[in-house]
Amino acid sequence: MITKIQLLGFQSSKNVNYVLFTIFLLIYFLTLCGNLLMVTLVTHVRDLHQPMYFFLTQLSIADVLLTTDIVPNIVPSLLHVLLHKVGIISFVGCIAQFFIFAFCEGSELFLLTVMSYDRYLAICNPLRYTTIMNHNLCLKLVIISWLLGFSLSTVEMASTSSLQYCGPNTIDHFFCDLMPILELSCSDTSGIQLEIMLMSVPVLFCAFIIIIMSYSYIIFVVLNIPSSTGRQKAFSTCSSHLTVVSIFYGTLFGVYILPTKGQSLNIKKFLSLLYTVGTPLINPLIYSLRNSQIIKAFGHLKVISCKRYKTIYTS
Repeated sequence: MITKIQLLGFQSSKNVNYVLFTIFLLIYFLTLCGNLLMVTLVTHVRDLHQPMYFFLTQLSIADVLLTTDIVPNIVPSLLHVLLHKVGIISFVGCIAQFFIFAFCEGSELFLLTVMSYDRYLAICNPLRYTTIMNHNLCLKLVIISWLLGFSLSTVEMASTSSLQYCGPNTIDHFFCDLMPILELSCSDTSGIQLEIMLMSVPVLFCAFIIIIMSYSYIIFVVLNIPSSTGRQKAFSTCSSHLTVVSIFYGTLFGVYILPTKGQSLNIKKFLSLLYTVGTPLINPLIYSLRNSQIIKAFGHLKVISCKRYKTIYTS
Protein backbone atom coordinates (compact mmCIF):
# COMPACT_ATOMS: atom_id res chain seq x y z
CA MET A 1 0.00 0.00 0.00
CA ILE A 2 1.15 3.53 -0.82
CA THR A 3 1.63 5.71 2.25
CA LYS A 4 3.34 8.74 0.65
CA ILE A 5 2.85 10.42 -2.73
CA GLN A 6 5.16 12.71 -4.68
CA LEU A 7 3.64 15.78 -6.36
CA LEU A 8 5.86 16.95 -9.22
CA GLY A 9 4.11 20.26 -9.89
CA PHE A 10 5.65 22.29 -12.72
CA GLN A 11 8.89 20.78 -13.99
CA SER A 12 10.61 24.06 -14.85
CA SER A 13 13.86 25.75 -13.90
CA LYS A 14 14.49 27.06 -10.42
CA ASN A 15 14.32 30.72 -11.49
CA VAL A 16 11.00 30.17 -13.29
CA ASN A 17 9.64 28.44 -10.19
CA TYR A 18 10.61 31.43 -8.04
CA VAL A 19 8.73 33.75 -10.41
CA LEU A 20 5.70 31.44 -10.35
CA PHE A 21 5.88 31.27 -6.55
CA THR A 22 5.74 35.07 -6.31
CA ILE A 23 2.86 35.28 -8.79
CA PHE A 24 0.75 32.59 -7.08
CA LEU A 25 1.44 34.03 -3.63
CA LEU A 26 0.24 37.43 -4.86
CA ILE A 27 -2.81 35.83 -6.52
CA TYR A 28 -3.71 34.03 -3.29
CA PHE A 29 -3.38 37.26 -1.28
CA LEU A 30 -5.60 39.16 -3.75
CA THR A 31 -8.12 36.29 -3.83
CA LEU A 32 -8.33 36.25 -0.05
CA CYS A 33 -8.70 40.04 0.18
CA GLY A 34 -11.28 40.24 -2.63
CA ASN A 35 -13.56 37.48 -1.38
CA LEU A 36 -13.33 38.42 2.31
CA LEU A 37 -14.03 42.06 1.38
CA MET A 38 -17.13 40.89 -0.49
CA VAL A 39 -18.34 38.99 2.58
CA THR A 40 -17.61 42.01 4.82
CA LEU A 41 -19.49 44.40 2.52
CA VAL A 42 -22.60 42.24 2.34
CA THR A 43 -22.55 41.64 6.10
CA HIS A 44 -22.14 45.27 7.21
CA VAL A 45 -23.90 47.32 4.52
CA ARG A 46 -27.69 47.24 4.87
CA ASP A 47 -28.32 48.04 1.18
CA LEU A 48 -26.72 44.70 0.25
CA HIS A 49 -28.98 42.62 2.50
CA GLN A 50 -30.63 41.03 -0.53
CA PRO A 51 -30.84 37.38 -1.67
CA MET A 52 -28.45 37.88 -4.61
CA TYR A 53 -25.69 39.23 -2.38
CA PHE A 54 -26.33 36.62 0.30
CA PHE A 55 -25.72 33.92 -2.32
CA LEU A 56 -22.65 35.84 -3.44
CA THR A 57 -21.12 35.64 0.05
CA GLN A 58 -21.54 31.86 -0.03
CA LEU A 59 -19.80 31.76 -3.41
CA SER A 60 -16.95 33.82 -1.96
CA ILE A 61 -16.61 31.42 0.99
CA ALA A 62 -16.42 28.46 -1.42
CA ASP A 63 -13.73 30.29 -3.45
CA VAL A 64 -11.66 31.00 -0.33
CA LEU A 65 -11.84 27.35 0.76
CA LEU A 66 -10.95 26.12 -2.73
CA THR A 67 -7.91 28.33 -3.29
CA THR A 68 -6.70 27.75 0.29
CA ASP A 69 -6.91 24.00 -0.25
CA ILE A 70 -4.73 24.22 -3.37
CA VAL A 71 -2.27 27.11 -2.90
CA PRO A 72 -1.06 27.46 0.74
CA ASN A 73 -2.43 24.32 2.43
CA ILE A 74 -0.47 22.77 5.32
CA VAL A 75 0.11 19.64 3.22
CA PRO A 76 2.65 20.06 0.38
CA SER A 77 0.85 22.74 -1.61
CA LEU A 78 1.34 24.52 -4.89
CA LEU A 79 3.66 27.07 -3.23
CA HIS A 80 5.64 24.32 -1.47
CA VAL A 81 6.08 22.33 -4.69
CA LEU A 82 7.24 25.43 -6.58
CA LEU A 83 9.93 26.16 -3.97
CA HIS A 84 11.20 22.58 -3.64
CA LYS A 85 10.36 21.28 -7.17
CA VAL A 86 8.66 18.28 -5.54
CA GLY A 87 6.29 17.75 -2.64
CA ILE A 88 5.79 14.71 -0.42
CA ILE A 89 2.23 14.23 0.78
CA SER A 90 0.71 11.38 2.75
CA PHE A 91 -1.92 9.28 1.01
CA VAL A 92 -4.52 10.37 3.57
CA GLY A 93 -3.56 14.01 3.01
CA CYS A 94 -3.91 13.55 -0.75
CA ILE A 95 -7.41 12.08 -0.38
CA ALA A 96 -8.33 14.90 2.04
CA GLN A 97 -7.16 17.55 -0.43
CA PHE A 98 -9.22 15.93 -3.20
CA PHE A 99 -12.27 15.80 -0.90
CA ILE A 100 -12.09 19.53 -0.06
CA PHE A 101 -11.54 20.37 -3.74
CA ALA A 102 -14.56 18.28 -4.84
CA PHE A 103 -16.67 19.68 -1.99
CA CYS A 104 -15.95 23.30 -2.96
CA GLU A 105 -16.45 22.72 -6.69
CA GLY A 106 -19.72 20.83 -6.14
CA SER A 107 -21.07 23.46 -3.74
CA GLU A 108 -20.12 26.24 -6.15
CA LEU A 109 -21.97 24.44 -8.95
CA PHE A 110 -25.20 24.35 -6.92
CA LEU A 111 -24.77 27.92 -5.66
CA LEU A 112 -24.43 29.20 -9.23
CA THR A 113 -27.60 27.29 -10.13
CA VAL A 114 -29.47 28.83 -7.19
CA MET A 115 -28.23 32.29 -8.21
CA SER A 116 -29.58 31.81 -11.74
CA TYR A 117 -32.99 30.88 -10.29
CA ASP A 118 -32.82 33.99 -8.12
CA ARG A 119 -32.17 36.18 -11.19
CA TYR A 120 -35.06 34.47 -13.00
CA LEU A 121 -37.48 35.34 -10.20
CA ALA A 122 -36.19 38.91 -9.91
CA ILE A 123 -36.61 39.70 -13.62
CA CYS A 124 -39.45 37.42 -14.74
CA ASN A 125 -41.61 37.61 -11.60
CA PRO A 126 -40.65 40.89 -9.86
CA LEU A 127 -43.97 41.47 -8.09
CA ARG A 128 -43.75 38.20 -6.17
CA TYR A 129 -39.95 38.13 -5.85
CA THR A 130 -39.71 39.33 -2.24
CA THR A 131 -42.53 37.00 -1.21
CA ILE A 132 -41.03 33.89 -2.83
CA MET A 133 -37.33 34.55 -2.23
CA ASN A 134 -37.65 35.26 1.49
CA HIS A 135 -35.00 34.72 4.15
CA ASN A 136 -36.10 31.16 4.96
CA LEU A 137 -35.99 30.02 1.34
CA CYS A 138 -32.57 31.63 0.83
CA LEU A 139 -31.22 29.83 3.89
CA LYS A 140 -32.70 26.50 2.78
CA LEU A 141 -31.26 26.83 -0.75
CA VAL A 142 -27.80 27.61 0.62
CA ILE A 143 -27.88 24.70 3.08
CA ILE A 144 -29.07 22.32 0.34
CA SER A 145 -26.26 23.52 -1.96
CA TRP A 146 -23.58 22.88 0.67
CA LEU A 147 -25.10 19.51 1.64
CA LEU A 148 -25.30 18.33 -1.98
CA GLY A 149 -21.68 19.35 -2.55
CA PHE A 150 -20.66 17.53 0.63
CA SER A 151 -22.62 14.39 -0.32
CA LEU A 152 -21.16 14.14 -3.83
CA SER A 153 -17.60 14.66 -2.61
CA THR A 154 -18.08 12.11 0.19
CA VAL A 155 -19.24 9.46 -2.27
CA GLU A 156 -16.32 10.21 -4.61
CA MET A 157 -13.83 10.10 -1.72
CA ALA A 158 -15.26 6.81 -0.38
CA SER A 159 -15.15 5.19 -3.82
CA THR A 160 -11.59 6.36 -4.44
CA SER A 161 -10.39 5.26 -0.99
CA SER A 162 -11.80 1.75 -1.45
CA LEU A 163 -9.27 0.90 -4.19
CA GLN A 164 -5.91 -0.78 -3.70
CA TYR A 165 -2.87 1.46 -4.23
CA CYS A 166 0.44 -0.31 -4.71
CA GLY A 167 2.39 2.02 -6.99
CA PRO A 168 3.71 4.07 -8.59
CA ASN A 169 3.53 6.85 -6.02
CA THR A 170 4.22 9.88 -8.26
CA ILE A 171 1.58 12.36 -9.48
CA ASP A 172 2.65 14.70 -12.26
CA HIS A 173 0.36 17.48 -11.09
CA PHE A 174 0.32 20.32 -8.54
CA PHE A 175 -2.59 18.91 -6.49
CA CYS A 176 -4.44 15.63 -5.92
CA ASP A 177 -7.17 15.46 -8.55
CA LEU A 178 -9.38 12.43 -9.25
CA MET A 179 -7.77 11.00 -12.39
CA PRO A 180 -4.14 11.36 -11.18
CA ILE A 181 -5.12 9.52 -7.98
CA LEU A 182 -6.86 6.70 -9.89
CA GLU A 183 -3.76 6.25 -12.06
CA LEU A 184 -1.86 5.18 -8.93
CA SER A 185 -4.24 2.30 -8.24
CA CYS A 186 -3.41 -1.29 -9.11
CA SER A 187 -7.14 -2.19 -8.97
CA ASP A 188 -9.55 -2.06 -11.89
CA THR A 189 -10.77 1.56 -11.83
CA SER A 190 -13.26 1.29 -14.70
CA GLY A 191 -16.14 0.53 -12.31
CA ILE A 192 -15.28 3.48 -10.08
CA GLN A 193 -14.95 5.83 -13.05
CA LEU A 194 -18.31 4.68 -14.40
CA GLU A 195 -19.93 5.11 -10.98
CA ILE A 196 -18.58 8.63 -10.55
CA MET A 197 -19.55 9.54 -14.12
CA LEU A 198 -23.11 8.23 -13.71
CA MET A 199 -23.42 10.23 -10.50
CA SER A 200 -21.71 13.47 -11.57
CA VAL A 201 -22.76 13.93 -15.20
CA PRO A 202 -26.56 13.97 -14.56
CA VAL A 203 -26.08 16.43 -11.68
CA LEU A 204 -23.89 18.68 -13.84
CA PHE A 205 -26.32 18.37 -16.76
CA CYS A 206 -29.41 19.13 -14.64
CA ALA A 207 -27.76 22.19 -13.08
CA PHE A 208 -26.72 23.38 -16.54
CA ILE A 209 -30.27 22.89 -17.90
CA ILE A 210 -31.74 24.92 -15.00
CA ILE A 211 -29.29 27.75 -15.73
CA ILE A 212 -30.03 27.65 -19.49
CA MET A 213 -33.80 27.64 -18.91
CA SER A 214 -33.57 30.49 -16.39
CA TYR A 215 -31.61 32.68 -18.77
CA SER A 216 -33.81 31.75 -21.74
CA TYR A 217 -36.82 33.12 -19.85
CA ILE A 218 -34.79 36.15 -18.73
CA ILE A 219 -33.72 36.99 -22.30
CA PHE A 220 -37.29 36.56 -23.57
CA VAL A 221 -38.67 38.91 -20.89
CA VAL A 222 -35.88 41.49 -21.28
CA LEU A 223 -36.26 41.66 -25.07
CA ASN A 224 -39.94 42.51 -24.58
CA ILE A 225 -39.17 45.51 -22.36
CA PRO A 226 -40.11 48.56 -24.47
CA SER A 227 -37.40 51.00 -23.28
CA SER A 228 -33.71 50.48 -24.03
CA THR A 229 -32.84 51.84 -20.56
CA GLY A 230 -35.01 49.16 -18.94
CA ARG A 231 -33.43 46.42 -21.05
CA GLN A 232 -29.94 47.62 -20.19
CA LYS A 233 -30.74 47.76 -16.46
CA ALA A 234 -32.26 44.25 -16.52
CA PHE A 235 -29.28 42.80 -18.37
CA SER A 236 -26.81 44.50 -16.03
CA THR A 237 -28.30 42.71 -12.99
CA CYS A 238 -27.45 39.27 -14.39
CA SER A 239 -24.48 39.89 -16.72
CA SER A 240 -21.93 39.36 -13.91
CA HIS A 241 -23.47 36.04 -12.90
CA LEU A 242 -23.65 34.90 -16.53
CA THR A 243 -19.96 35.72 -16.97
CA VAL A 244 -19.00 33.72 -13.86
CA VAL A 245 -21.14 30.76 -14.98
CA SER A 246 -19.53 30.80 -18.44
CA ILE A 247 -16.01 30.76 -16.95
CA PHE A 248 -16.92 28.03 -14.45
CA TYR A 249 -18.50 25.68 -16.99
CA GLY A 250 -15.95 26.54 -19.68
CA THR A 251 -12.97 25.52 -17.53
CA LEU A 252 -14.67 22.35 -16.23
CA PHE A 253 -15.66 21.40 -19.78
CA GLY A 254 -12.09 21.95 -20.99
CA VAL A 255 -10.55 19.79 -18.25
CA TYR A 256 -13.04 16.95 -17.70
CA ILE A 257 -15.25 16.69 -20.81
CA LEU A 258 -13.02 17.39 -23.80
CA PRO A 259 -10.89 14.41 -24.93
CA THR A 260 -7.52 14.43 -23.20
CA LYS A 261 -5.71 12.27 -25.77
CA GLY A 262 -3.06 14.34 -27.45
CA GLN A 263 -3.05 17.02 -24.76
CA SER A 264 0.26 17.64 -23.02
CA LEU A 265 0.45 17.54 -19.24
CA ASN A 266 1.35 21.25 -19.19
CA ILE A 267 -1.93 22.12 -20.96
CA LYS A 268 -3.88 20.07 -18.38
CA LYS A 269 -2.08 21.82 -15.55
CA PHE A 270 -2.75 25.24 -17.07
CA LEU A 271 -6.47 24.46 -17.49
CA SER A 272 -6.57 23.22 -13.88
CA LEU A 273 -5.01 26.51 -12.75
CA LEU A 274 -7.89 28.40 -14.38
CA TYR A 275 -10.57 26.94 -12.07
CA THR A 276 -8.49 26.32 -8.94
CA VAL A 277 -6.59 29.64 -8.82
CA GLY A 278 -7.92 31.92 -11.56
CA THR A 279 -11.68 31.66 -11.02
CA PRO A 280 -11.63 32.43 -7.25
CA LEU A 281 -9.57 35.56 -8.07
CA ILE A 282 -11.75 36.97 -10.84
CA ASN A 283 -15.19 36.15 -9.35
CA PRO A 284 -15.22 39.05 -6.84
CA LEU A 285 -13.67 41.35 -9.46
CA ILE A 286 -16.46 40.58 -11.94
CA TYR A 287 -19.20 41.13 -9.38
CA SER A 288 -17.69 44.31 -7.93
CA LEU A 289 -16.49 46.11 -11.07
CA ARG A 290 -19.78 45.54 -12.89
CA ASN A 291 -22.09 46.32 -9.97
CA SER A 292 -22.78 49.91 -8.95
CA GLN A 293 -24.36 48.85 -5.63
CA ILE A 294 -21.19 47.08 -4.49
CA ILE A 295 -18.99 50.03 -5.52
CA LYS A 296 -21.31 52.39 -3.61
CA ALA A 297 -21.32 50.04 -0.59
CA PHE A 298 -17.51 49.94 -0.63
CA GLY A 299 -17.40 53.73 -0.45
CA HIS A 300 -19.97 53.68 2.37
CA LEU A 301 -17.93 51.10 4.32
CA LYS A 302 -14.79 53.17 3.82
CA VAL A 303 -16.52 56.24 5.28
CA ILE A 304 -17.76 54.23 8.30
CA SER A 305 -14.25 52.83 8.90
CA CYS A 306 -12.71 56.31 8.74
CA LYS A 307 -15.26 57.66 11.23
CA ARG A 308 -14.59 54.79 13.64
CA TYR A 309 -10.84 55.29 13.35
CA LYS A 310 -11.23 59.03 13.95
CA THR A 311 -13.39 58.39 17.03
CA ILE A 312 -10.90 55.91 18.49
CA TYR A 313 -7.98 58.26 17.72
CA THR A 314 -9.58 61.31 19.34
CA SER A 315 -10.71 59.37 22.41
